[in-house]
Amino acid sequence: MITLSISKPPKSISALVETFVKYLYSRVDMVTTPGDFAVRGGIVDIFPVNQTHPIRIEFFDQSIDRMNTFDIQSQRSLSNLETTKVQKNDASVIQPQAIQWASQSESHHLKVDLSENDYVVHEDFGIGIYRGLNRMSVGSFEGEFAFIEYKGNDKIYVPIDKMNRLNKYHFGDIIPQLNSLQDEKWKRTKTKCQKATEMLAKDIYLMMKVRNETEGISFAEDTVWQVDLEQSFKHKETKDQLQAIEDVKLDMESSQTMDRLICGEVGYGKTEVLIRAAFKAIHSHKQVAVVVPTTILAFQHHKVFQERFKTFDIDVDIMSRFQSKSEITHTLGRLKSGESKIVIGTHRLLQKGVEFADLGLLIIDEEQRFGVRQKDQLKTIKKNVDVISVSATPIPRTLYMALSGGKTMSRIETPPKEKKPIATTVIPINNTTVKHFIDRELARSGQVFYLIQRVKDIDRTVQKLKNMLPYGVVDYIHGQMKENDLLEKMQRFMSKSIQILVCTTIIENGINIPNANTIIVEEIEMLGLGQIHQIKGRVGRADDQAYALLMYSDKELPTKAKKRIEAIKSLTGLGTGYQLAMKDLEIRGAGALLGSKQHGHISSVGFDLYCKLLTDAVEKTQQKASSSVTKILELKGLKKSFIPHQYIPSDSERLAIYQRLTTCKNHEILNDIKLELRDRFGPIPETVDTLLTHIRHQLDAWS
Repeated sequence: MITLSISKPPKSISALVETFVKYLYSRVDMVTTPGDFAVRGGIVDIFPVNQTHPIRIEFFDQSIDRMNTFDIQSQRSLSNLETTKVQKNDASVIQPQAIQWASQSESHHLKVDLSENDYVVHEDFGIGIYRGLNRMSVGSFEGEFAFIEYKGNDKIYVPIDKMNRLNKYHFGDIIPQLNSLQDEKWKRTKTKCQKATEMLAKDIYLMMKVRNETEGISFAEDTVWQVDLEQSFKHKETKDQLQAIEDVKLDMESSQTMDRLICGEVGYGKTEVLIRAAFKAIHSHKQVAVVVPTTILAFQHHKVFQERFKTFDIDVDIMSRFQSKSEITHTLGRLKSGESKIVIGTHRLLQKGVEFADLGLLIIDEEQRFGVRQKDQLKTIKKNVDVISVSATPIPRTLYMALSGGKTMSRIETPPKEKKPIATTVIPINNTTVKHFIDRELARSGQVFYLIQRVKDIDRTVQKLKNMLPYGVVDYIHGQMKENDLLEKMQRFMSKSIQILVCTTIIENGINIPNANTIIVEEIEMLGLGQIHQIKGRVGRADDQAYALLMYSDKELPTKAKKRIEAIKSLTGLGTGYQLAMKDLEIRGAGALLGSKQHGHISSVGFDLYCKLLTDAVEKTQQKASSSVTKILELKGLKKSFIPHQYIPSDSERLAIYQRLTTCKNHEILNDIKLELRDRFGPIPETVDTLLTHIRHQLDAWS
């Protein structure tokens, strides 16, 4: 173990780097995981495997000028250090991951997902191949240019002030055709796509207009009982959670009909938002329906809502296949008469014969799990009521509509203070590793979920685990079981009578067993990214470190399955559900989700540019175009304004900084970028300072 101290610095940066290499640390462009280190001029970043946060060390000559921890997501400094210890990167060391994570919105600018030889789309010239950043002199201007190659060896060099017109080409597995600079084909393609997005934007706008012009329910302001309910919450609300609650309340008190998506990670407190909204509706003398995709989630929600409402004399009804025919009939009567104020149920709530006396609020939990027919049924009951949709990884269409204006969205991104990332391992199927993971969990008196894809494989898997672990209590559940058997086994697992529960994706939503903190999943290539993220969320509900072993078949996998596995490997920390949904959108493509008419247009311009065109079209349709004009800095006549390679060695990081600077809207953002540059990369060089000064003058001229 090496001790780093400001009072006793190492001989030199090179000596420190040599030590890190001997300690088996990997040199990278940007430190993101335990075992990484990076060097940028006089700054060394390292993520010790024995610490929860990475460390930044800045040298001045041969002494350490500062040493502090920093945040992985934002890459910004946190607390100062006088001394710290770095342990050897030994395989036997359990590598922690950072506990405090920044907002996802802070992180997406840190690095552009663009590498040399990637396909890119320039808004004016079309699809080409990115060949890297080149430093050039053009007249009196010296700076960096993105080199793009087109059909027939045509070339363009994009200056840094036009980087915002460059997008990576994304659309499933399609390999696009390159455009030529010698014809008008790209201009025609883009024009056709713009017309298509304008038509879609009108459809979106009309949908919003009908909803906004429909006289909705104005729920009453908070009562004293609402305050009592909220004070009974046992946890400290996060900032994002409080904002989502405020968003929902303002929507409910408005006369406009609410259609809001709550996008929040598993275990980040979405259910509490729903509980408070439901309580508010009930105290405005309206009924509440909570629709969930599975019987187990209905059972779980019923238990939670009952617990929170019991002191307020509010009965919570339930409708699912766990209830008998006579119980269902009784609940239907209570709903029709108005005696029942809140009901939680599966798609049984959407079937004929369900009548409400005065429904005011519809909550759709985990809406990505509902099929097309069920969504059509939902539409029939949500016309004149307020609607809250909830998901950790919203299906791409829902996410897309939220981003493009079709629905309002609240994102809960901040983890609860005690929340730890799930330590995730992604490997081919390996029984030795399976035994290791289960033994570790049982040794601390915990429980294990073991998920397989097919009901027919359950008996074989149960027997395999019994042979492997004769000292463990193994049982199973699946969706084809009789209701009483399923409920009985779930209760046994909750009471810790079962240690290892073999199951299908029936546990994907709603299961909350704090003592179960290891999950093992076979054949992850058969699952979507959202499913995998939800399944992982079944563990990590307590203060103990949770583990996920995700295994894929060792056979040759389809390209999309490989991409999903790579996405899972790269997004394993807290706060990745939204990113996974975006990645899912990229991998699957949005064509089928937006309709066959849009499929060809998206493939012709790429997903990123299509999104941009549609967003512009939506804003134009809503007559908001004037407020969304982006002013671009001009660099004509400006000499030597660029970011030197020696200052930021990574092309990807330099490109990200350029794109942020060229769309900078005010002095506050510019000053923040300047502070970030000083923090992450050290003293600002003259050429960068010239660039920042020029942008500052541009902002002054615009104000």
